[in-house]
Amino acid sequence: MILLAKNDLIIILPILIVVIGAVIFLSHYFSIKQVVLRKLSKIPFKSTGGIKTNELAKVSGKALHVKVPLIAPLSGRKCVFYTIKIEKRVSTGKSSHWKTVIDEEKTQEFFIENRGDYVIVRPTQSPKNYKSYLVKDVKTSSGAFNDPTPEFESLLKQYNIDPVSFLGFNKSLRYKEGVIEIGEKITVAGIAKWKTLSESIPEYPYSKIAELVSTEKDKLLITDLPIENKRKDRF
Repeated sequence: MILLAKNDLIIILPILIVVIGAVIFLSHYFSIKQVVLRKLSKIPFKSTGGIKTNELAKVSGKALHVKVPLIAPLSGRKCVFYTIKIEKRVSTGKSSHWKTVIDEEKTQEFFIENRGDYVIVRPTQSPKNYKSYLVKDVKTSSGAFNDPTPEFESLLKQYNIDPVSFLGFNKSLRYKEGVIEIGEKITVAGIAKWKTLSESIPEYPYSKIAELVSTEKDKLLITDLPIENKRKDRF
């Protein structure tokens, strides 16, 4: 019986290692970050003058607001796009895991500006016409021996989350925030359309502007990750 158990272990262990490795690889490969980067890598950068109508194009430049900017919930940064996640540590018997209690993102239309040229982007959430990945550069947490900062505690109350358990201990909570700040360099890809301006843009002498839009096949791709530009005709 012992010999049989060892033989079974010899057979099962390599299979288990392969399965675990496959799960790790697939979770990484299909993560939103890798999906966005993989799709962007296949699209060439374009200069404004080189953008053609109905062409899938990728541009890079500074994000500028079209209307009153959004305000990031914790950091208070002015932005055109933010995403936040609040998670709570949940115990289930002998193990525990992080449970998402708030997963929120907000965006608005914005310009991409580079060397005086502009492209406009209009992401929408209903229906969602984009895929995005923003660097989570603001993080905070609380726990049994770690009081939440006053800013974090105030934010938790805005979302009706009590930072203290019924026994009086701090709950294990963590927060992540990513934003596209005003003036931050970003990269966006989409189908190009040339639009006539209804109102002039300061320091922009042209009557038409390129807009990046989505289709059922090609969603807008938005990221503030550094994207290598191998082309000479930089936007």
